[in-house]
Amino acid sequence: METPISTIHSGFDDEERCNLHLGDAVKWLKGLKTESVDLLVTDPPYESLEKHRRVGTTTRLKNSKASSNKWFQIFPNSRFEELLEQIYRVLKKNTHFYLLCDQETAFIIKPIAESLGFKFWKPIVWDKVKIGMGYHYRARYEFILFFEKGKRKLNNLSIPDVLSVPRIHRGYPTEKPVELLDILINQSSNENEVVCDPFMGSCSTGVAAINSNRRFIGNDICEEAYEISIERLILCK
Repeated sequence: METPISTIHSGFDDEERCNLHLGDAVKWLKGLKTESVDLLVTDPPYESLEKHRRVGTTTRLKNSKASSNKWFQIFPNSRFEELLEQIYRVLKKNTHFYLLCDQETAFIIKPIAESLGFKFWKPIVWDKVKIGMGYHYRARYEFILFFEKGKRKLNNLSIPDVLSVPRIHRGYPTEKPVELLDILINQSSNENEVVCDPFMGSCSTGVAAINSNRRFIGNDICEEAYEISIERLILCK
């Protein structure tokens, strides 16, 4: 059975601005053309989240209607190589790639990405301003791994490597603030370029992209996330 694909015009009458897909991230990326993406920003449901959930140090995997994690199919560490291979392939030359993750996952992703040809610049720190859960110093930050394919200058060299943006409270699990994605998108792309997110969740990246006059292509394996994304993007511009 074919997975659903939705095209959303989001107020732009002359051109197609959004394309959303429901399915496996790697399989979807394999269907994209080589060097067809100008910027990729994503937040995979990494394996260590499940470990934290089991010991009660995070609520990120909880459905808002219950205490289950049915919204999430964890993306295992063993699949990061095939994911990063496809991300490298679909990105154009001289582009950027941002991946949000915790400190444990960062150590896994960095060497794989570098072996495939990415240049790793640094971990940007997302300061969530509001304290989260945990036992051994409660969490208040998350890493944004900053990679480059080829060479591309940032649009604003005055932006610091610590981004202080309040976390979303009681939103969709793992929902990122649009303001945070605005910074990354405006730093590493130009108007009308294609922004991609293979783990779009509730589509904050898509909202930020459309509001910044970019094109957006996104995917998620969760049907509820897919439906929420359509609803959010219809309301853009």
